[in-house]
Amino acid sequence: MEKACVFATTQRGLEAVAASHIAELGFKAVHAPLGMQGIVVVYCAGDPEEAARIIQQEVPEAERVLPIYAEVSADLDSICAAVKKLASKLSRDESFAVRTTRRGSHGFTSLDVNVRAGACIQEVTGNPVNLTYPDKVFWVEIVGERAYISLTPGNMLHRKKYPGKPSASWMLSKTIVVQMPYLGDLQGARKIGVRLGRAAQTFELAGLVVAPYKPVDVAELEAFLDGLLEGKESRLRIQRRAYERKVRPVPLTLYDMYQHIRAARARGHGIIVTSTKGRYIGEVAGDLAELYKDKKKVHVVIGSRESVPAGVYRFADLIIDVAPGLTLSTDTALTAIITAIVDVVLTSSLRERSGAH
Repeated sequence: MEKACVFATTQRGLEAVAASHIAELGFKAVHAPLGMQGIVVVYCAGDPEEAARIIQQEVPEAERVLPIYAEVSADLDSICAAVKKLASKLSRDESFAVRTTRRGSHGFTSLDVNVRAGACIQEVTGNPVNLTYPDKVFWVEIVGERAYISLTPGNMLHRKKYPGKPSASWMLSKTIVVQMPYLGDLQGARKIGVRLGRAAQTFELAGLVVAPYKPVDVAELEAFLDGLLEGKESRLRIQRRAYERKVRPVPLTLYDMYQHIRAARARGHGIIVTSTKGRYIGEVAGDLAELYKDKKKVHVVIGSRESVPAGVYRFADLIIDVAPGLTLSTDTALTAIITAIVDVVLTSSLRERSGAH
């Protein structure tokens, strides 16, 4: 006898496509039950785990694929009884979390379900709750008057962070990009400014300094700076909506290249010049990592249309080339260079931590 055996989620609008591919595998698939998009409920007579495994392997449109171990009425008592039975699958001392998605109108919230179900599981097992990195996750998927219960390994949560995962924030918070302005056609200058402003804010740098080294046309510089401000603000608005943490706005300043480098050197800051004449970044990974460890701030100097003035090279701790054989365009250089530096420094730190060479 067929029963609900897999609960799958999709991008909105792709549930019918996913259901069609699932049906080709020999399963009955109902998409958008009760008109709710992004859901496919699969029915089968066999093992829910095997059905979920097959769908995971064959249907990329199905994003979260959960074997259904129980289908009950969508009320707290029924859910409690279901998770108590399923709790026998927990090993001794395994931590767990409950994740509920409620679709429809009910007299309780998803949080109410999480709290009640968690208490019911602990009542019969005594296992610890771990909301951040659980060993197992109980899923309660509610659709109207029905609740589908599943249990999976904790890695199904796909968190952005996990224990031991390195963070680039400590590096970026001490990185100041010293960018020569892109000048010329006003529309082009503004467009490049927008892209650089977005990139700088994306990385949440310690600062971006626009640094001409000779007299420049006021109108061209104004167009570039306007674009820079626009790009920064547009990205900052998105970050503030998307991030749970506080976002750091990137300070933008204008300073003569030579004066800025002189001041940075006087403060004992690190200075990196990027150039096709420099050493490949991978060859100086250790030096780069040490520079970031030792210095309060690191200034990364980037050219624009023309190279960084040769006199600045003498003040650099390192002169690096992140893409040997290529000349990076101004609108991509900042992103490529900062990404390469982060990758090299974090990789070097991980190797040092593990004792590898």
